[in-house]
Amino acid sequence: MPRTESLDSCSVKVVHAARVRSARARRTAPSEIERICALFRLLGDPTRMRILEALLLGDEFCVCDLAATVGALETTVSQSLRLLRAAGLVRARREGRMVFYTLSDATVRRLLEDTRAGALAEAPDAGVRRPARGAR
Repeated sequence: MPRTESLDSCSVKVVHAARVRSARARRTAPSEIERICALFRLLGDPTRMRILEALLLGDEFCVCDLAATVGALETTVSQSLRLLRAAGLVRARREGRMVFYTLSDATVRRLLEDTRAGALAEAPDAGVRRPARGAR
């Protein structure tokens, strides 16, 4: 019976030194990797992601409107906005006693648009059901 090789491992152990050197020379500093990971942890919360999506689609909201839009308590939305502001993803604008929130810039908008497009795109093997582990 032929042996199948995993795509996740090397069947022939050869290191391409030039590729490795090039990749290492261009890699991101560890402190910047930590910042990127922190950003993705923020995006990993469903409530914060719904808030960001609402701001992406609706442009500007106060806390009350955001809470109604995403179906969360105002205190939860307020707490989430505090974290998103600290991370630089949203900014606030005061108008009298009201505070309105928007996405901070075009880079954040592109990140969210690209993330949504990628997540909503049909996966190459969509519709192919894999049997549950141990099932025949």
